[in-house]
Amino acid sequence: MPDNNQPYILYAMTASLFSAKVRAYLRFNKVNFIERGAGSQEFRQEIVPKVGRWIIPVLKTPTGELLQDGTDILDYLDKNAANNGSIFPEDPSLKAIAHLFELFGSEGLLRPAMHYRWNFDKQNLAFLKVSFRDCLPPAENQAAADASFEFASGRMRKATEFFGASANNLSDVEASYLEFLALLQSHLNTHAFILGGRPTIADYSLFGPLYAHLGRDPYPLALMQQHAPAVFQWLERMNSPHTIDNHLYEASKGELFASNALPQSLIELMHYIKAEYLAEITAHVAHGNNWLNQHPDIPSGSTGVSEKMSQASLGMAEFEWRGKTIGSTVMIYRFYLLQRLTQHFEQQQSATSQQITEQFAATGLDSLLTLKTQRKVIRQNYKEVWE
Repeated sequence: MPDNNQPYILYAMTASLFSAKVRAYLRFNKVNFIERGAGSQEFRQEIVPKVGRWIIPVLKTPTGELLQDGTDILDYLDKNAANNGSIFPEDPSLKAIAHLFELFGSEGLLRPAMHYRWNFDKQNLAFLKVSFRDCLPPAENQAAADASFEFASGRMRKATEFFGASANNLSDVEASYLEFLALLQSHLNTHAFILGGRPTIADYSLFGPLYAHLGRDPYPLALMQQHAPAVFQWLERMNSPHTIDNHLYEASKGELFASNALPQSLIELMHYIKAEYLAEITAHVAHGNNWLNQHPDIPSGSTGVSEKMSQASLGMAEFEWRGKTIGSTVMIYRFYLLQRLTQHFEQQQSATSQQITEQFAATGLDSLLTLKTQRKVIRQNYKEVWE
């Protein structure tokens, strides 16, 4: 275990969805760390050349090792840093549910996260210009700062449509998100965390979009505070630099749900994932397999697409969502997260796998347990590549 007297260094951005869950973990578990902005000279001149691209978060360990990607960082910290209990449930059935929320939290909320950040300039723009200073080098004057922000934010605005939020379905994006907030509000009004008395990978993955985009930017922040105050309180609990010993949750402190006695509010959230996300991830896997069939000679360790992209995309996949045909970009990273669920399922003995299957089938999600691309995705040299 690393020397606790030496701090970890987190290179990140406060407004970054993918940085948020790492920061929350470090704070909640009182890990000694320093956060440095991705616009710092140190990050740009020392870290980026080693990682091979500008991407956050990056964590430098006390021994000097660099880790990139929030998921890989949390895996490392769970094994190597002091914590208040593993973020992965011991119960195999509950761990499968944790991986379900890991996938959905990391990828399934990108549509509302991008919409509520970039389509409400009247409420958000001034705040975003300041927030984005974290990832930009110091500017000589305001004109230069504005130009730098416009360049940095321009591709993010374009990405909003790539994640399926387009002019003809924004009302659906908003209705879907408000439905999710209501379900999560109902759950967190009674339970301290997603799977019981302590945060798991399910909490940290949902926290990313719900804090960085939807719980900080002015317009969605007000929406959350008005419609889902228990969700906002959960954000504060997750992101606190000190322990919040809440008397309302004393009975469940540290204990996770029994997999055979899940609260109805959690089951309703699983039904929501089935209705709102299953068709999308299924279409992505079908698109990915079709792409692999068309590119049979991609060497191991390669994405087969431009190495300049921060996340390798294989194009757009169409699927049915809320009575409309929409499309979203197919990223290899999404397959990497999906594999964590399917591989966990494959490792179980028959009796346990049957229990997991029945539990997922009850919410219409059992097809997700065996959904996979023809080739495995691995992380190599800080990138997601085909094995």
